[in-house]
Amino acid sequence: MLGGLTGWHLLIILAVILLLFGAPKLPALAKSIGQSMRIFKGEVDEMKKDGKDDSANTDASTAAPTTSAPAAPTTNDSTESKPKQ
Repeated sequence: MLGGLTGWHLLIILAVILLLFGAPKLPALAKSIGQSMRIFKGEVDEMKKDGKDDSANTDASTAAPTTSAPAAPTTNDSTESKPKQ
């Protein structure tokens, strides 16, 4: 997974991260990454659940099709309601 990275490579990467972000900001960065991962995992789980629900709804909708009333035409009376000067 990490390719050919050794312990020294990882240590150098950690040192660069410390220099870029600074030691005081690292806990806040880790916390925000953790929250983002939790949100992402929750959204993926919800999408999987919705996919299962949609397949059940699709089967039910093909068995009993519904009809909808046509939409009423809209008119734009804004030009007619203005008084002419």
